[in-house]
Amino acid sequence: MITFPVIVAAIVILYLLNCIKILKEYERGVIFRLGRVLSKPKGPGLIFVFAPIDRMVRISLRLIVMDIPPQDVITKDNVSVKVNAVLYFRVMDPLKVVLEVQDYLYATSQLSQTTLRSVLGQVELDELLSEREKLNTQLQEIIDQHTDPWGVKVQLVEIKHIDLPETMIRAIARQAEAERERRAKIIHADGEFQSATKLAQAAEIISQNPQTIMLRFLGTLTEIATEKNSTIVFPLPLEILRAFSPDKPKEK
Repeated sequence: MITFPVIVAAIVILYLLNCIKILKEYERGVIFRLGRVLSKPKGPGLIFVFAPIDRMVRISLRLIVMDIPPQDVITKDNVSVKVNAVLYFRVMDPLKVVLEVQDYLYATSQLSQTTLRSVLGQVELDELLSEREKLNTQLQEIIDQHTDPWGVKVQLVEIKHIDLPETMIRAIARQAEAERERRAKIIHADGEFQSATKLAQAAEIISQNPQTIMLRFLGTLTEIATEKNSTIVFPLPLEILRAFSPDKPKEK
C-alpha cells in the first residue's frame, strides 16, 4: 500500500525533475524570480528553474541574419527605386534584450527599414549605384547606434538589390553609350593631334634636306613592288621638275 510520505516524495522528485532545464552552448536563460530579474543570466548547461516562482526567457547568442523587405525609396534627384538589404546582428547582452525592448527582432527589423529609406533618400541615384560600400557602412553605424541600448550589436548591413524603373534603365543605358562615344571621340582626336604633330616634325626635317623626299619615294616604290601590282603610280616631286626647268633670265 502506497503511503502518504511516498506520495509526497514522488511529487517532490517529479517537481525537481521538471525544474531541470538544459541550455545549449549558444543559449542563455534570463530568470525572473517573483517578478524580479536575477543579476546574471544562466547557462549554458544544466540549470534549475523553480516554477512557478521562477520564469525563464531563452535568448540565443548566435548571429542572426535578417532580410530587410524591399523599400520604396525616392532618391535625392527624385528617382523612385525599390531597395532591399540584409542585416547581420547578434545579442550581446541578454538582460538588456529582455528588459529594454519588448520584441528585439521586430524592433530591429522596423528600425532597419526606416533607416534604409531615410539614408538612401538623401543620396543621388549615381551615388546609390556606385558607392554601396560607403552606404553599407553608414547604415551599419546608424542602426548599431540605435540598437546598442537594447544589447544588440549590428555587425554588417549589405544592400542586396536595387530595382530601377524600365525608363530609368533605358536612360542609364543611353547615358553610358553617350559617355563611351565621348571617350572614343576624345581618343580619336588625341590620335589625330599626335599624328599631325609627328607629320609636322617630319615635314620640318624634310624641308631642311630636300633629298630625303626622293628616298621616301623609293621606299614607297619598294613597298608597292612587294604586293605584285601591275600598275604603279609614281608621284613626281616638283623638285625634280625645277632641276630641268630653264633658268630665269638675268636682269640687266
